[in-house]
Amino acid sequence: MRSVTLSAALVVAASGALANTDAPKPTFSRTAVKAPFLEQFTDDWSSRWTPSEATKKTPVGGETFSYVGQWSVEDPSSSFIEGDKGLVAKSKAAHHAISAPFAKPIDFKKQPLVVQYEVKYQKGGNCGGGYLKLLEDGFQTSGKEFSDTTPWVVMFGPDLTCPGTKVHFIVRHKSPKTGAVEEKHLKLAPHPSIEKLTNLYTLVLHPNNTYNVLVNGQSEKTGSLLEDFEPPFNPPKEIDDPEDSKPEDWVDEEKIPDPDAKKPEEWDEDAPYEIKDEEAVKPEGWLDDEAPTVPDPDATKPEEWDDEEDGEWVAPTVPNPKCKEAPGCGEWERPWKVNPLWRGKWAAPLIDNPAYKGEWAPRKIPNPGFFEDKAPVKTLPKIGGVGIELWTMTEDILFDNIYIGHSVDDAKKFAADTFEVKKPLEVAADKPAEDEKDDDDKVSFREDPIEWIRSNLFDFIDLAKSNPVEAFQTQPEIGAVLVGLIFTLFGMIGALFGLVGGASKPVITKSSKKTDAVTPDDKKKTETAPVAPAGETKKDEEKVKKRK
Repeated sequence: MRSVTLSAALVVAASGALANTDAPKPTFSRTAVKAPFLEQFTDDWSSRWTPSEATKKTPVGGETFSYVGQWSVEDPSSSFIEGDKGLVAKSKAAHHAISAPFAKPIDFKKQPLVVQYEVKYQKGGNCGGGYLKLLEDGFQTSGKEFSDTTPWVVMFGPDLTCPGTKVHFIVRHKSPKTGAVEEKHLKLAPHPSIEKLTNLYTLVLHPNNTYNVLVNGQSEKTGSLLEDFEPPFNPPKEIDDPEDSKPEDWVDEEKIPDPDAKKPEEWDEDAPYEIKDEEAVKPEGWLDDEAPTVPDPDATKPEEWDDEEDGEWVAPTVPNPKCKEAPGCGEWERPWKVNPLWRGKWAAPLIDNPAYKGEWAPRKIPNPGFFEDKAPVKTLPKIGGVGIELWTMTEDILFDNIYIGHSVDDAKKFAADTFEVKKPLEVAADKPAEDEKDDDDKVSFREDPIEWIRSNLFDFIDLAKSNPVEAFQTQPEIGAVLVGLIFTLFGMIGALFGLVGGASKPVITKSSKKTDAVTPDDKKKTETAPVAPAGETKKDEEKVKKRK
C-alpha cells in the first residue's frame, strides 16, 4: 500500500498552492500500514489481479456476452499525487470483471471485517457500479472464469442506479435448515451524492452482528444484521398456507350501492353539461359587418402562377385591422356556461355491506423452513479474495487504495496517508472556476462604494477574529474604513454626552497617530468590533443576492 508523508498543515497549504500555481505535487510512496489484503496498484499489480474472460448465456438463452471491458492501471485524469495510480474500468457500455485472491482466507467470526477503498467517477455520473465483491473461500482462484455466478459473501460499494445513487451492502446467507443461499439487502441504504472527485467508502462488520457504513469517513448508516435487512436473516415462524383458498361465498366488498335509494324526480340525466349564457350581452362596439380576416392587400399573384394549371389565385388572408381596436368582429354569439341543472349519470350512494366478512387472508401454518440464527456473522464463510464485476455505461471509473482486514484504526491511518491527502487537493482544484465566477459578480468600489464595503466587511471581520494582523495586511482599505467608523462612533458618543452634560467640562482625549501600520490599539478595536451572528448570516445573504 502507498502513503503520502505530509502533515495536516502541509496538506492544507499544498492544496492552496496546487490550486493556483504550478507548485510540485506530493510524491506517492507505499504506506506502512499492514493488512491481510492491501492494494495500491503499484507496478506489480498484474501479478495479483486477473481480468475475466468468462462468457455466458443470457437468462433467455441463445445470446451470449463476455467481459470485454478493458482494465488499466494508470494515472487519474486529474492527478494530484505524483506516481499515484489506480485501477480503471476503461470501456463504456461494457461488462467488466477482474479479481485478486488473498494470501490466505480472512475469517471474521471473532474479529471485525473492515473493507475500505476509493472510487472516482472521472467522467461524472451515469449508470455504473463501483462496488466490490468479497469472494467465498474456495472460489478466489476463478481468475479468468470469474463472473456474476461466482459465489461471494459480501457485496459493498456505490452504484449509480439511474436515476439516483445507492451504497450497496448485501450479504449472501445460507439457511442452516434448507441449505438455500439467499441475498440479504440493507434496507434504506445510504444515497450519497457522487461527483467527479474521489470518494472513500468504508464498511465495518462486527462479530456481534452490528455494522457501520461510512462515506468519506462520516458514518451514514449503523445498525444490526438482525433488524435492518430484507429479507430478514431469520425467516418467520409461520407462513401463509399455500393450499388455502378463498371460499366462493366469501364477501370482501366493504361498501355496496344502497338498494333502497331512488333517483330524485328532478334529476335530469339528459341535461347538457354546458348551455348558452342567456344573460350575456353583446359588447358595445362589436363590428357585426366586419369579417375577422380579410385578403392581404399587399399580396400579389406570383409571376409563375398559371390559372389553368394552378386554379384561380386567391390572396392569403390576414387579421382584419379594423378588429384590433374593436371587442370583436363578425356575427356575435352568446358564450357557453356550465349548466346549473346538470347532474350527470345518477348512481345510488354507497352504504356498509351487511354481508361483509373482511379482507380474506390464507390461514397460517408453521414454516417448515424456519430457523433462528442469532449470530449470522459467525455462520458466514471465510472470504478468499476480492472481485469487481459490473456492467457500466460510464467509462474511466477508478478504484484505488483497497484495505480489507480487521483494524478500524489501521483503515483510518491508511485513509489519512492517502485519501485525506488527495481529496483536499481535488477540492481546491475544483474551486477556481466557481471563485472566478464570484469575482465577476462582485461590484467595484467605484461602481457602488456602499455595496463594496458591505460585501467585504464581513470577510474582514471573520479573518480578524483569528488573525487581526493578516486581516489588516490583506484588506487595508477595509481596515481603514472600520477604524474610521469606530472613531466616528466614539466621537458621536462623546458629542452626545457633551450635550447631555450641559456645562460639564468636556473631556479631551488624545487620538493616536493615524498610520497604516497595525498598532496594539488597532488590534484591540478590531478584536472588540461588534460582530453579531445576524451579521454573518447577512454576509451569506448578500453573496447569494449577487449571483445570477
